Amino acid sequence: MTLFTNTAALIAYENYSYNNRLLSRSLLRLSTGLKINSASDDPSGLAIADKLRTQASSVSQGIENANSAIALTQIADKAMNEQSLIIDTVKAKLIQASSDTTSDEGREAIRKDVVKLLQQLDNVASQTNYNGNYLLQNTQNDTSNASVKNFQVGETSNDVIQLSSVQSNTVGLGLDTLKALSKDALTPNVARNSLGVLDTALNKLNDFRAEFGSTQNQLESSVRYMITMRTNLKASESVIRDVDYAQESANLSKYQLIAQAGMFAMAQANKIQEAMLRYLFR
Repeated sequence: MTLFTNTAALIAYENYSYNNRLLSRSLLRLSTGLKINSASDDPSGLAIADKLRTQASSVSQGIENANSAIALTQIADKAMNEQSLIIDTVKAKLIQASSDTTSDEGREAIRKDVVKLLQQLDNVASQTNYNGNYLLQNTQNDTSNASVKNFQVGETSNDVIQLSSVQSNTVGLGLDTLKALSKDALTPNVARNSLGVLDTALNKLNDFRAEFGSTQNQLESSVRYMITMRTNLKASESVIRDVDYAQESANLSKYQLIAQAGMFAMAQANKIQEAMLRYLFR
């Protein structure tokens, strides 16, 4: 037996230090609620969990984008609904103007009303926008086709829902000639010939509304799918990253007992040498 080096105490201290680190790690997990608090806890698990978290965050942003796009389509649909009502009113007035029971003065009043209504149709087109993106024509002052809208609704560059361009104004609907009728230009024949033009314009407007409606349905479906996907991604991350409190509490109790036993072992290792010294110098 040696006295210079207390090998038993060193071994006891080594085991005590190791178990004390396990105890500290267990306390950290219980305090943070996370099983993985640093890369050393589980390098491969951390990489997978971080990737899942990033994917879930990307999907969450995609959901926000899709909901914003749904709001955009709803704004456009309400605007085009108002334009449809305008066209209905204009057609009713032209039917009135095409009858010989209406006087020339009455037709002139109808012409003025029709021109004003079609101007309002253009006003609706020039004012309808979402966050500065004009929906029914290119810009507020440019009556050409609105730009194609691309909605990013996923984490990759391919996760895009596209909305075709529309031109829902008097130019795009073929009503610009009717809007430009000059004084006394509205005759019964002009009124009757314009009825077919209005029917064509209404059909075209309905096609535009159908484009927005089908895109909205596609976006709503995408939102439902992404909500489910986000839930599954977060659940998968939780399995890897989150601590199981029942299991970790049991580990904590075990490490506390082992740490106490280690302290007792170090004390006993020192007492062995003390006993030898008492024997030598008795």
